[in-house]
Amino acid sequence: MRAHGSSSAATRPAPGDPAFESLGRGGFVRLAYRLGRARATGVLTVRHGDHRELLVLRRGYVMTAESDALGRQAAQRLARLAGAADARVHFDGGTAAYPPGAIQRQLPLAVWARRHLESQVDAGRARDLLHQLAGARLSVRPELSPNPATCDATDLRMLEAMREPRRLDQIWPLARTPRFRLLAFLHFLAETGALSTDGIAARPLAPSPRARAAHELLGISAGADHVAVRRAYRRLARALHPDLHPDASVERRRALERKLADVTDAYRQLCPAP
Repeated sequence: MRAHGSSSAATRPAPGDPAFESLGRGGFVRLAYRLGRARATGVLTVRHGDHRELLVLRRGYVMTAESDALGRQAAQRLARLAGAADARVHFDGGTAAYPPGAIQRQLPLAVWARRHLESQVDAGRARDLLHQLAGARLSVRPELSPNPATCDATDLRMLEAMREPRRLDQIWPLARTPRFRLLAFLHFLAETGALSTDGIAARPLAPSPRARAAHELLGISAGADHVAVRRAYRRLARALHPDLHPDASVERRRALERKLADVTDAYRQLCPAP
C-alpha cells in the first residue's frame, strides 16, 4: 500500500505522537467494522511491537496498492493486524489522500470484518455458540446493524427475524437458512457488538393453520427444526413413492401419488427454497 501513503516499517514512537488506544481481544476487527460502517475517512495508524502501519481510509474503504486490485494482500494484512496481541491504534479523521485510479483499488472494511469473523466459525465453535445462546433472547442493535446494501436475501431474513428479541429456536424458522450460516452470522454480530442479549421476553410465534396442518401431515411437532422437517419428509417420501410399490394396483398408485404430492407441498411450506 505504499503507493498511496500506507506503510509498514519498524519504527520507534516519536515524541509528541498522539495518544494511542490499546485494543483487547477482537478489538481491531471490531474497530474496523465500525469505521467501515460509519464510512469513515482518514488515516488509521496501528502499532504492534516496534512496528507502525498506516491504513488510508476513504468512506469506509481501505485504499489498496496498484498491484492489489482485488484487495487480497490488503485483506491478509488486515488479518495479521487482527491477530496482533499488542495492537494500539490512533485514527486521524479528515480528508485522506485519494490518488487517481484508487476508486478501483478499495477494500470495504465492514465487509472484510464480517468475512474475517465468519471464517472463524467451525463445527466446534458452532457447538459452543449453540450452548452459549440457548434460551437467550437475541436482537440486533440498530446502530450497528449491517448496511442492507451489503446484505443478500438470506441476510435480510436473519435481520428481520431479530428485529425484536427472539430465541434461537424462534429465529431459525423465520430466517430459513442452514443452522451453520445463522450461527456464523450471530458470531459476527456478537464480536462486533451488534448482537443484543438483553433478555426481553419474545412474543410466542403462533403458527398459521396451514403450518399446523403441514406439521401434522409430516408427523412432527410444531417446534420441530428444519433438520427434523427434512428427516420426516424423506422418510415419508420413501414410504409413499409409487416406484417402491411395483405390485400396487393402479388405484393404489394414484393414491400414493396424491399423498406424496401433499407431503411434498407441506415440506416446501415449512422449508421454502432460499
